Amino acid sequence: MALQIYGDSISGNCLKVKWTADRLGRPYDWIETSVLKAETRTPQFLALNPAGQVPLVVLGDGRPLAQSNAIILHLAEGSDLIPADAYERARMLEWMFWEQYSHEPYVAVARFHVHYLGKAVADLDPKLVERGRGALKRLDDALAQDDFLVGGRLSLADVALVAYTRVAHEGGFDLADYPRVLAWVARVEAALGIA
Repeated sequence: MALQIYGDSISGNCLKVKWTADRLGRPYDWIETSVLKAETRTPQFLALNPAGQVPLVVLGDGRPLAQSNAIILHLAEGSDLIPADAYERARMLEWMFWEQYSHEPYVAVARFHVHYLGKAVADLDPKLVERGRGALKRLDDALAQDDFLVGGRLSLADVALVAYTRVAHEGGFDLADYPRVLAWVARVEAALGIA
């Protein structure tokens, strides 16, 4: 059985799984699963992932695995997307945990409200916008040291963080205010072969 990826193409969390599989040359079947159409709430989907979230992969042996960063870590084991050095691997994980806790909840949520629900940026919770800007500044500051987030080369940290950063403008964030982030997005997109 081929790897199956249940994902919603509008979701950065889902796309990072797709990009990782593509980068590693892993064959898969993409099963488009719309969150907006409640396709993650069907009994069939909930039997695979009781949390009712995408992305979800079903491995070749039939075992399901959820949570985007857990999935990309599993897919990339033994590849050049995970640093061999223990400290650099921990730094990669540090960025991946930070992405889910301090970046995605603000940048992605603002994007969803503005781009998909049609809210004006001015109507967003000011704390959401402030924290999104803070996350982008944190990235911009970190990229003053190197072209990539860990060890001077592409890692899962970059894959995880580029997913929503590259579309931050759809949530009202102007990446021109973060020039190192803007250049990094272009580098990561080129390295992953995405546009």
